[in-house]
Amino acid sequence: MVSSRTAAIVLRQFYLMRGSAARVLPLFAWVAIDIILWGFMSRYLNSISAPRLNFVPSLLGAVLLWDFLGRVMFGVTTAFLEDVWSRNFLNFFASPMTVADYVAGLVLSSILTSFIGLVVMVLLASAIFGLSMFSYGLALVPFILVLFLFGIAMGIFATSIVLRLGPAAEWFIWPLPALISPFVSVFYPLSTLPQWMQWTARLLPPSYVFESLRATVNGQGPWWTGLALSVVLALLYIALAAITFARVFRLAVRTGLIARYSAETVS
Repeated sequence: MVSSRTAAIVLRQFYLMRGSAARVLPLFAWVAIDIILWGFMSRYLNSISAPRLNFVPSLLGAVLLWDFLGRVMFGVTTAFLEDVWSRNFLNFFASPMTVADYVAGLVLSSILTSFIGLVVMVLLASAIFGLSMFSYGLALVPFILVLFLFGIAMGIFATSIVLRLGPAAEWFIWPLPALISPFVSVFYPLSTLPQWMQWTARLLPPSYVFESLRATVNGQGPWWTGLALSVVLALLYIALAAITFARVFRLAVRTGLIARYSAETVS
């Protein structure tokens, strides 16, 4: 059951977005650009490849799912940074709100914004490039579940970095999805990577999703064992991220860092 304090965090984000087109536009603009860009790339590759090959479900589908993970992570971090930028973060904890209430509010805000972006991506990909999400079958459910869970874990971990190092550390978190993308084989098989990168990839839940996506498109069927393992890994990452945030928060309170946020320093 969602507490009233958690709902208040979500309501605050709603009011912020309702009163600012600059906050609403990114929910649609960037995902639309990515879908259109990669959609035309897929169409071009179809035109120069063998007739039996279709890059839309594999390439464009991978882009759509990867963008979804990024939207989930940024949904958490942006909601947190809104409070940091407005110097409103401390005000929450002058109330009976707990750390769990606050983090749950960030997660719920991310659920709403990320699924809005997902709907826009699916509609564009379907209407313009003929991508049918039903072509993935029942595997679509664990695909989205794993990426959602891992995106939440990344978002909570990223907020921990900013909480520990200060507002200027936000520049450390924006590149996080790009940094892990070479390891999770979004656009190429896992076997393409060097051995050490393959071992790292097996620790990252998204790698199982994209391997299973390619297997499904190639007619081999989803990699159910890998998807089950990826769900377990994603839940483990969420638990570790939550523990990290709680410990960093206690450290910030004990040392006074929580009251000394400054955009001029990350120490």
